[in-house]
Amino acid sequence: MIWDTILLAVRELRRNLLRALLTTLGVVIGVASVIAMVTLGNGATASIAGSIGALGQNVMILQPGAPRGGLRGPAQGQTKPFDAGDVDAIRREIGHLRAITPQAQHSNLVVATNKNHTTNVTGTDREFFIVHSADVASGRIFTDAEVRAGRAVCILGETVRTVLFGSGNPVGTRVRVGGVPCDVIGVLASKGQSSFGQDQDDILLMPLRAVQRRLAGNNSIATIWLAADSAENIPRIIADTQQLMRERRRIAKGAEDDFAVNDLASITQTISQVTDILTLFLAAIAAVSLLVGGIGIMNIMLVSVTERTREIGIRLAIGAREKDVLLQFLVEAMMMSVLGGAVGIALGLALSGIGVTLLRIPFVPSIPMIFIAFIFSGCIGIAFGYFPARRAARLDPIEALRHE
Repeated sequence: MIWDTILLAVRELRRNLLRALLTTLGVVIGVASVIAMVTLGNGATASIAGSIGALGQNVMILQPGAPRGGLRGPAQGQTKPFDAGDVDAIRREIGHLRAITPQAQHSNLVVATNKNHTTNVTGTDREFFIVHSADVASGRIFTDAEVRAGRAVCILGETVRTVLFGSGNPVGTRVRVGGVPCDVIGVLASKGQSSFGQDQDDILLMPLRAVQRRLAGNNSIATIWLAADSAENIPRIIADTQQLMRERRRIAKGAEDDFAVNDLASITQTISQVTDILTLFLAAIAAVSLLVGGIGIMNIMLVSVTERTREIGIRLAIGAREKDVLLQFLVEAMMMSVLGGAVGIALGLALSGIGVTLLRIPFVPSIPMIFIAFIFSGCIGIAFGYFPARRAARLDPIEALRHE
């Protein structure tokens, strides 16, 4: 019985194929929009999490500046920077640290033979590579002696290497960084572009003291990066660091901090929550197209009932029951919506693939959302096809046979 009903529905849809395809277009657009929005949203979230995760595992960042807003960060204006004593105090008094690395940054022109490039020069030490999970593609990292003496040696990011040396190996050559001759000892392994559009390879590393003395002309430290030995110890490290910094910076009780300690994992979680909410909001807007598609199905099914009134009367007159007629029209409506759902899923994934390629984010389809969209498209057919089907099933056979 069910199989016969399906065959009748297929025959009727083939008879009016163009109309059926145009009717399902609303469902196709709705499902495709939902799938595309959710997939792109998941990709953006994964990209942001990956970019922040590339800075290191269980990492915190200590910056001068008053906390502000939901995410804590340095405020604009004059704020006392950190110094080597702060780094030594943290290393000495804060437990459960896997590594700690100070950083001083300075934008400088780097010159090699007849080529030059302005990049971000970062003064740091050997533990930079532990905190940020960084490695060198060629050459070596700084030695302890080079860090202590502040020798003019440097490690190039992949972008800097490409601009200044093309495909050549710069290790063993010399460049000028802000007028300071500097021996190239290594090239960083590439990390690519972050989700915020920042080129993570456009960097040049030097020993901290070399940057402070030869480029910046001061002993200031812009940021201190901390790496915990486990995620469970991060809250304790943040609390202990805040207390130590308040004491060292002589902040009165009850006064606001003039520094901020940010847990990158918390920042990632907050950003992910925001992107998830935006994704659901956009998906909800796209789902309105499904309702529009359902209304289109109901409209066409009502037209179909009117066109086939005499056929319905004949079926009822020769013994068909009301539920048989009801089932026939419900199956037709559901087949259109399910077909639209299947095509919409394929179209949505295809559009998502194009979108992630253009945006350079991961392709992260949501299998549960695909399943829900498919089921929902079928429910749309049942919900909006029921009224026309019931109307067809309740036709008076005599009046239906008189219909022209």
